[in-house]
Amino acid sequence: MGQNLEVATLGGGCFWCLEAIYDELEGVVEVVSGYSGGHLPNPTYEQVCSKQTGHAEVVQVTFDPGVISYREVLEIFFAIHDPTTPNRQGNDVGPQYRSVIFYHSPEQKAQAQEVMQNLNQAGLWQNPIVTELVAFEKFYPAEDYHQKYFRRNPYQPYCAFVVGPKVAKFRKQYLNRLKKRAATN
Repeated sequence: MGQNLEVATLGGGCFWCLEAIYDELEGVVEVVSGYSGGHLPNPTYEQVCSKQTGHAEVVQVTFDPGVISYREVLEIFFAIHDPTTPNRQGNDVGPQYRSVIFYHSPEQKAQAQEVMQNLNQAGLWQNPIVTELVAFEKFYPAEDYHQKYFRRNPYQPYCAFVVGPKVAKFRKQYLNRLKKRAATN
C-alpha cells in the first residue's frame, strides 16, 4: 500500500452498518465509529442519542487512494444508505442519523458535489439527495463497545435483522472489491 493515506468522514444512519461495510473493502486501512458535526466536546453515545448535541453518527475511513479512490468511497456510501431521507435511515430517526459528508479538503468537497449531482441527474431515487456537505472540524471516536460492533455481535437483534442483510447485499454487489479475508467469511 502507498504511504499517502486519505481520510473520509461519512454519516449515513447507524455507524454499525457503515463500519461493517467499509471494514471489508480492499484499500481501507482503518474504520472508526464516532461522532462529528456537533457542538459538545467529547460527547457520549447517550448524549448524541438525546438529539441535543448536533452530532451525527459517522465513520472515519482511512484508505489508500492507490487502491480505492475517494470517488469510489463515495459511490459505495450512496449505494449503502438512503440519501433522500432527512434525519433518518429506516427505523432509525433523529438528526444523529442524517446523511452527511464531512469533507477534509476542497478536492473532497468538489468530488462529493460532482458525485451527488451525477446521482441526482441519474434519477436513481424518487426524491432528491438531501445529504449534507459540511467542512470537517472534529471527530470524536465512539465508546470502545461500538467499535467493530457487528463483527463482535452478529446475533444481536439489530445486527441480525438490519446490519446483516445490508452487509450481505453489499458483499454480493461488491464481491470483487472485498479484502480477501472478508470474501471467504
